[in-house]
Amino acid sequence: CVLGAFQVAANGDLANWHTGAADAIPAVGGAMDLAIGARKTYVMMEHTTKTGEQKIVERCSYPLTGIGCVARIYTDLAVIDVTPSGLAVREMAEGVSLEALQALTGAPLARA
Repeated sequence: CVLGAFQVAANGDLANWHTGAADAIPAVGGAMDLAIGARKTYVMMEHTTKTGEQKIVERCSYPLTGIGCVARIYTDLAVIDVTPSGLAVREMAEGVSLEALQALTGAPLARA
């Protein structure tokens, strides 16, 4: 299944239903069922927020949708696998270096 996300942690934890903001409307919908019930869960999202905050992080700060459920992350900058040993970069957008990608990512990256 393919889901969007507010944050994805290095261990595959997914946060996609609430930012924790007091004025935000919580909206889980069926994402929890999909994240846990699917054979594999993939995330499609922008690599950072509109204000430049990292969305791929060491540990999610938002409420979790699923624990360790994300297998792969597709962003506008890269395709990243979640592996037992950490995040592995499969592909990067043209003109993006691993160093630049790492600077925009809140968890260690390695080449696949």
